[in-house]
Amino acid sequence: MSSEEKNSTYQKARQINLDAARHGTLAEIGAGQETARWFFRVGGAAATVAKTISAYDMTVSDAIYGPCDHYVSRHRLQAMLEYEYNLLLERLDQQRGKTTTFFVLAETAAMGSTTRHQSGHAWMGIRFQHQPKARPSEIILHVRMFETDNVHKQEALGILGVNLIYGGFYHHSKPLFLIGSLKDDLARERIEVDMIRFSGPCFAGVDNRLMSLQLVEQGFTDAAMFDAHGEVVQPYEVLFDKPILVERGSFRPITVPGLNLVERATAQFAVELGAEPVVVMEMSLSNLLSGDIIDHNDFLARVDILSSLGKQVIISNFPYYYLLVEYLRFYTSNRIVFALGVPNLKRLFQESYYTGLDGGILEAFGRLFKSGVKLYVYPTRNMQTGGLITAETLETSARVRHLHAHLLENKLIESLQNVDEKNLHILPKEVLGMIQKGDRAWEGLVPAAGVQLIKERGVFGYRAPAV
Repeated sequence: MSSEEKNSTYQKARQINLDAARHGTLAEIGAGQETARWFFRVGGAAATVAKTISAYDMTVSDAIYGPCDHYVSRHRLQAMLEYEYNLLLERLDQQRGKTTTFFVLAETAAMGSTTRHQSGHAWMGIRFQHQPKARPSEIILHVRMFETDNVHKQEALGILGVNLIYGGFYHHSKPLFLIGSLKDDLARERIEVDMIRFSGPCFAGVDNRLMSLQLVEQGFTDAAMFDAHGEVVQPYEVLFDKPILVERGSFRPITVPGLNLVERATAQFAVELGAEPVVVMEMSLSNLLSGDIIDHNDFLARVDILSSLGKQVIISNFPYYYLLVEYLRFYTSNRIVFALGVPNLKRLFQESYYTGLDGGILEAFGRLFKSGVKLYVYPTRNMQTGGLITAETLETSARVRHLHAHLLENKLIESLQNVDEKNLHILPKEVLGMIQKGDRAWEGLVPAAGVQLIKERGVFGYRAPAV
C-alpha cells in the first residue's frame, strides 16, 4: 500500500485543496458543516470550495430543493445533489469548465436521541466529474451513527465526507479499495454504512450488489439488502413497520419445495395477519463461502434467480436466528415469521449449535421468541418409513424435549398447511450434485427461471449432460 493510500483525514483534505482541478459545493444539513470544516481547517480551501450551504430551516430547505415527506432520505439527498450540481455548472462551467472537474458533496442527517437510545443516521453522496466536461458519476450511501453524543457523531460524519470525496477523486477506478478507504480514521463502533450505490461513467462496469456485499465482507455493516428487481436498497425503505417473513438458506440452488415453502408460509401468514408480509430470502456469509473465499459469480447467480422469482434478498453475517431478529427490529415492531424446513428446525434444537453463547440454547431461544416471532415449519419425508416428519413429530433430545413442547403449545412453532407433499424428498444438496454430474433430472427440481440461468451462466459447477 502506498503512502498516499494511508493518508489521514488531514492529509486527504490538504491534498484535495492542493489539487487545482477540483472545485465544488458542500451542502450539509442536520449535523453542522463538518466536512467543509476540514477543508477550511487544513488551509487553501479557496481552491476547492466554491460554496458551502446549510439550509436548516424546513421552509428554506423546501424553497431550495423542493418539498419532501422526509428530510433525511434518499429523495432529499438526490434533490440536493441535482440542484447544487446544476447550479454549479450554470455559474462556473463557461468560465472554468475546460480545466476543472466539478463536484458536489451533499449530506442530510438526523442525530437521533440519546434519551430514547436512538442512533443517528444520514444519507451522504458525491456527484463528480472524473475529467473536465465529463458526464458526472455518483456515489450515495446511508450511514448509521453510534456515538453517544452529537459532537462525536458530527466529527464522524465529517471524516466520512472527506473519505468519500477523496475516494471519488482518486480511487474511482478501484471501487473495492474505495469502499475500504471509507473506514480510514473511523472505527466500526462509530458508524455503520449499510447501503452504497455507484452510478455514472466512472462506474459503468460496477455491479452494486457486489459493492453491497463488500460492505458486509469488509465489516462496514452486518447486512445488506436488494429488492425484487435486484436493486440495492436501504432496509428502512422496504421494511419500515412492516410484517416480515424470512426464509434463511444457501439457495444453491433454490428448489421447487424451497419455493413452495415460502409460498405456503406467505399465504398462511397473510391469513393469520390479515395482510401480506414483506418476504425476504436471507443468506449468511458462511453460506456464500467456497473454502475461504466468496465466489462472486455464484453469489450473483443466487440473487438473480431469487429476483426472477420476485423475492427480496438480505446478505448478512448473522450465525444465529435471534441476531437477524434484533437487526430487523431496528426497522419494524411488527410481526416476524421464519419459514424453515424440518432439518433446520432440528438444527435449532441441537445444543452444540450454541457453544458460543454463555446461556446456550435458552439464551438463544429467549432472545429469538421474546417479541412476536414465530416459526412456520415445512415437513420432510422420512426416507425409511415414507411418513412425514413435522414440527410436532420431530424427535429432539431429552434435554430439550420440554422446550420443544412448550414452544408448540404456545404456537410459537407451527406446521405449514397445504404443502405439496410429492416433492418432499428433494434435498438441495442432492440437486446440486445432479447439476454437477450432468444429470438432467435436476431440471425438474428447480424453478424454470433458475434452470435457464444456471445453464446459461454455467454456475454451481454445472455440467452439460452427455450427448
